[in-house]
Amino acid sequence: MAFGIASFYASFFRGTPLLIQILLIYLGLPQLGIVPGAIAAGIIALSLNYGAYLSEIFRAGILGAPHGQREASLALGMRETVIFWRVTLPQAMRTIIPPTTNQFISMLKDSSLISVMGVWEVMFLAQSYGRSSYRYIEMLTTAAVIYWVMSIGLELIQARMERHYGKAYLKRS
Repeated sequence: MAFGIASFYASFFRGTPLLIQILLIYLGLPQLGIVPGAIAAGIIALSLNYGAYLSEIFRAGILGAPHGQREASLALGMRETVIFWRVTLPQAMRTIIPPTTNQFISMLKDSSLISVMGVWEVMFLAQSYGRSSYRYIEMLTTAAVIYWVMSIGLELIQARMERHYGKAYLKRS
């Protein structure tokens, strides 16, 4: 049952466009009696969408950890939870970090889709100011630079995390 629900969730949110998901949540939930604000609907949509992708990234990373490490830990008498937190996850993090950071950068850029609901975010403000001053190129370029700078910040965090989790794999000379 849980596997079926998880499979449906991942399939639906990875297989449909994010803009449709945003609109379904923003316009569809009020039909069910739940009325989220525009920002809340955007956060829910982005979370559900990117959660589906991240679940696959984490699954692949955890399954990619060598099975012999788990067997050796069991032979030493370690408990399952200790094995996961101390052996499997640290090894999986090395492969999980790059695609996870890429997903966060994509989510940052996809947050501009929330502007279709009138949420005051970078893209909405750029369009509004561009329309009122007839300076579309300048405003859209400014928005692009803002997104780019935020992406660079996430890339720097990614590099630091990769260095931390890659220490055991450095070549010693």
